Amino acid sequence: METMEVGKVSPEYVSTLPPQRSLFTRVTAALFRSPIGVAGTAIVGFVLLLALIGPQISPHEAVGHNLRARFQPPGYSDSAGAYVLGTDQLGRDILSRIIAGSRVSVLVGIVSVLIAGTIGVTYGLVSGFLGGYVDTVLMRIVDALLSIPFIVLVVAISGVVGAGLGTLILILGCTGWVTYARVIRGEVLKVREMEYVVAAYAVGQNRPMVMLRHILPNVISSAIVLAAVQVAVTILAESSLSFLGLGVKTPTVTWGLMLADGKAYINSAWWMTFYPGIAITVTVLGVVFLGDWLRDFLDPNIRARA
Repeated sequence: METMEVGKVSPEYVSTLPPQRSLFTRVTAALFRSPIGVAGTAIVGFVLLLALIGPQISPHEAVGHNLRARFQPPGYSDSAGAYVLGTDQLGRDILSRIIAGSRVSVLVGIVSVLIAGTIGVTYGLVSGFLGGYVDTVLMRIVDALLSIPFIVLVVAISGVVGAGLGTLILILGCTGWVTYARVIRGEVLKVREMEYVVAAYAVGQNRPMVMLRHILPNVISSAIVLAAVQVAVTILAESSLSFLGLGVKTPTVTWGLMLADGKAYINSAWWMTFYPGIAITVTVLGVVFLGDWLRDFLDPNIRARA
């Protein structure tokens, strides 16, 4: 009888195993099983594309004035071209300004979340891994910051340091990290007691190596899901601050500034606030839908029940 060496797998057995699918194939298959995931991906992808190629497809200059075309309703056209979504009090094309505003929303949302996520994940990882007195002190700082409403804290800092695109990104990034710290710290407390972490110590790996190689990869999925949700929160915060005059200033175009410009003419020129409001709402919903799908896709318990 033919024998097989221990530790080797017969070719006949390997041939009966199902083929291994690539990561892209698995992600695509999971995405198309979720209508919410498809909708969120489509919306976010469209906004990102709009931000990237906006200047090339914009029908008019976003900051160009045309006083002869002031307060024209959607569908108006003249010798300068068509104004599909109408014009504002200075004759500026609403559609072109919405396209330009998408670039600011994407920039603020992504960069601020990257800053906040980096700070928060590092903070929560160190706090949960070290534990003891260090964890107590670090978490009391987080509790103190969480006791202040996020938008109130951002408004207070903006009022002190001034407005501007770069300043706003730093403010949102440096105030939004506390949520990451709290979530990641809780995940680390759970993961650090797992058997594979204990085994890593047993084979002689040092603490920094255990933290980076065995704990961080197993908590990063929670940070990714949280980051997707925080992008929506950041876009809303930027729009709110710009609307209040504490965020980005003109001539930079943002959806919040468009709402601020149109509030005085809401009865006579409703399109000045309606379309920017729709842009904010749809973008935020798309990001939330995508984050909801990411939570289901990255959670092994939910995948096992599916």
